[in-house]
Amino acid sequence: MWWDERVSARFRRNLQPTLTYWSVFFSFGLCIAFLGPTLLDLRCQTQSSLSQITWVFFSQQFCLLLGSCLGGVFKRTLSQSLFALFASSLAISLVFAIIPLCHNVVVLAVVMAVAGLAMGCIDTISNMQLVKIYQKDSAIFLQALHFFVGFGALLSPLIADPFLSDTNCILSNGTANTSTNLPHIRKSLVPHHPGNLSHYDLPMKGMVVTRVSYAFWIMALINLPVPIAVFFLLYKERMVPCFNSSSHPLLSADELAMEARPVEKDDPSTSVHRAHAAGGHDDLFSCCQSKNFRGASYTYFAVHITGALVLFMTDGIVGEYSGFIYSYAVEEPLSVVHKVAGYLPSLFWGFITLGRLISIPISYRMKPATMVFINVVGVLITFLLLLIFSSSVVFLFVGTASLGLFLSSTFPSMLAYTEDILQYKGCATTVLVTGAGIGEMVLQLLVGSIIHDQGSYSFLVCGMIFGGLAFTFYSFLLFFHRMYPKPSSDMDAVSPDKPAVMDDTGQYQR
Repeated sequence: MWWDERVSARFRRNLQPTLTYWSVFFSFGLCIAFLGPTLLDLRCQTQSSLSQITWVFFSQQFCLLLGSCLGGVFKRTLSQSLFALFASSLAISLVFAIIPLCHNVVVLAVVMAVAGLAMGCIDTISNMQLVKIYQKDSAIFLQALHFFVGFGALLSPLIADPFLSDTNCILSNGTANTSTNLPHIRKSLVPHHPGNLSHYDLPMKGMVVTRVSYAFWIMALINLPVPIAVFFLLYKERMVPCFNSSSHPLLSADELAMEARPVEKDDPSTSVHRAHAAGGHDDLFSCCQSKNFRGASYTYFAVHITGALVLFMTDGIVGEYSGFIYSYAVEEPLSVVHKVAGYLPSLFWGFITLGRLISIPISYRMKPATMVFINVVGVLITFLLLLIFSSSVVFLFVGTASLGLFLSSTFPSMLAYTEDILQYKGCATTVLVTGAGIGEMVLQLLVGSIIHDQGSYSFLVCGMIFGGLAFTFYSFLLFFHRMYPKPSSDMDAVSPDKPAVMDDTGQYQR
């Protein structure tokens, strides 16, 4: 095997929880990508206008961000985390099943808000739990985690595609002129940004003819094994109330440490260090409490802030590029044929997924800091070349694939690097996930407004600026890493080969 026996042994000991977290992230990916392709059919189902239905995007994204902030609430015990994941993954299956029954746009927005909250909890908790289990070795497993979200995001549009309407799905007397433009409208839709599509006269009343319900029911069935897998993990850990009486539950990692080291009471520095470690990874609001800042150096805050800003930019680039690359390609000066331009978002997401798969073995050989540096420099160079060869359709496809590869491993590598700097204390996972979510939503809205006012060429200029800012913030992070105080040997209760969440045999603990 391409990794050493120590990492392999740790993976085997934690096989079931690791596979469960990966499968839950597949649910996240399945839910994050279905809305774009199906939005016009959902507009027909709810008989709403184009501007009204795009608010469903905003409902999902806003609640995803809120769920990411609140996800850390459930980290205090493994039981809370797993029950939150079970409820979230089950909620996603229920959402898929309920969507075909939503014939009012407000009801649909509420249902998508529930899905967003579930996705946000999954995003924060899954990342957090894998970091807790593997700590110094978490980079490999985080790369695999984010491959599964890419795989789910690729799968859901493929499931939906056979059931999408080729012509207008509301039959009325005036549908003839708009039915031929339907594929173009579908690919041009961006979350809460109808932009220049308002001149299309899509009927709101008439007979609804859409088969998109079948796609949602198929996705509900595909996702159903995920909450079952989480339930089996709960059962194995004896956390299901009806089945937990046969044996005494295992001690938590902190309780185990206290039981094993009663003689360390006289070492106040060690006690403070352990208390700080136990208090890490709270939700965003708990992280902001003043008691967590006592005695912390300015570099502690700087690492959190600069790390979040890097992901604010890179995840924002993912959101705005995938959202507007089609619109940019069909406009002047490229004027790509609509059908050909439609392949660009799929190419982008395909190479993101491929890059995450390739990054799994690479992350074992290469440090996360090096991977992030290569990624942000690659993004910057790619945008520069896209600007230089802005009249080349061929290079647009090459640049899109290159950008997908460089952006693919940025988030998991950045998370592993930041957690390593902070010695797995602090609130890095919650802050970084929240920063990435805000960036994806805000930069998409910002770029949409700029393109509307300044023209399509500003799309690449914005990408270049965001890439430059990501590189700048990462340079600051490297500087603050050098300034960050290193733990002394007497305070370093956690060794790289023996994370705090493992017992003496490396077993998964509660």
